[in-house]
Amino acid sequence: MIKYKIKPSFTDKRGVITDLIENENINSITSITIKKGCVRGNHYHKKTWQWNYVVSGKMKLITKKNKKKKSCVLRAGELVLVSPNEEHALIGIQNCACLVFTKGPRGGKEYESDTYRVKKSLA
Repeated sequence: MIKYKIKPSFTDKRGVITDLIENENINSITSITIKKGCVRGNHYHKKTWQWNYVVSGKMKLITKKNKKKKSCVLRAGELVLVSPNEEHALIGIQNCACLVFTKGPRGGKEYESDTYRVKKSLA
């Protein structure tokens, strides 16, 4: 898991422009919601890179790779990258809305083609 500090790319009296991801080929962008207390994920992807950007609310992300478990709390405006073969679970601390940017087979009809459920919940 890599958590990014997002800084505005441009600011003026009209508002702010922030580049979330640069120089990557993105295969899909998915909007998800997580209700407070609910868990999404508990899986990993063998080929897919996944960026999670919190639009509103707050969530906890738990990841596990090479037997090493990590967690972080994400708030609106924060972005984290989950790499291939990194187990991950998203837990709603508050009602939460996220954008999930993926590089690899993850969108549309391929949604489940690179999803592997974990036997023991991370949450």
